[in-house]
Amino acid sequence: SSYRHRAGDIVISTPPKCGTTWTQNIVAMLVFGTSELDRPVSVLSPWLDQVVRPIDEVVADLEAMEHRRFLKTHTPLDGLPQHDDVTYVVVLRDPRDAAVSWGNHVLNLDWARMAELRAAAHGMHDVGELPPRRPPSPDPAERWWAYVGDRAPSPEFAAGLELVARHATLAWQRRHDPNVVLVHYADLEGDLEGEVRRIADRLDLPVPEHDLSELLDAASFSSMRERADVLVPNAGQIWFDQRSFFSSGTSGQWRDVVGEGADERYQELVRQLIADEELLAWLHRP
Repeated sequence: SSYRHRAGDIVISTPPKCGTTWTQNIVAMLVFGTSELDRPVSVLSPWLDQVVRPIDEVVADLEAMEHRRFLKTHTPLDGLPQHDDVTYVVVLRDPRDAAVSWGNHVLNLDWARMAELRAAAHGMHDVGELPPRRPPSPDPAERWWAYVGDRAPSPEFAAGLELVARHATLAWQRRHDPNVVLVHYADLEGDLEGEVRRIADRLDLPVPEHDLSELLDAASFSSMRERADVLVPNAGQIWFDQRSFFSSGTSGQWRDVVGEGADERYQELVRQLIADEELLAWLHRP
């Protein structure tokens, strides 16, 4: 890895579509003490395992930062360099809802442009050198089942129930570590102020009380959707619709896609991957 850590670094580690950008936005406002950020969150919080920019450029931007650094990754904890003076914020979500959001996500992604950027980042001159891609199904229920495991996803899809289960299991095992902060998407929905205060406390960052109402408004899901052009990673490059990156963002949305009857099969699949009943209850709570 080209990453050289600094004491105080914050690593936001999440499976895709589980609250990554939401948490980056919250941490950014806490680090800078204001809801008025002068640069896009994706610039303030680089994504080291992103594949659309040369890694040397990303690392150079990171090294030039003078503020407390906070990075984004979709890599589980066992794939990250471990340092006692780095805080790892792991955000998780009911995988059934993540599956819906991921299905919307793949339809909104401009795969041709993504391939061009990936090829350029790796010094390729021909996008034909990249692995072939199977287009996502137009049926949201089929995309949901592909995510949870009844269908084989495309090789490049770094998402799915198995990844969420691994991410969650590793974080759950370390949830009492002083430098691991576990966040649930449902808590960001249900008690945003409480979660902002808890995250600030765990990161040893002050809560800007004078700007708190503005910060909470800017951290709301609806506000982020309105400001998609400055919050969405690679905005203006790889998405057909920036606002659709945030979709609906609600918990329990999986029922509208596959219905309650799908849950029995889902429970069989998820229990093949997660044995800890306490974790299962926490991960799937309303």
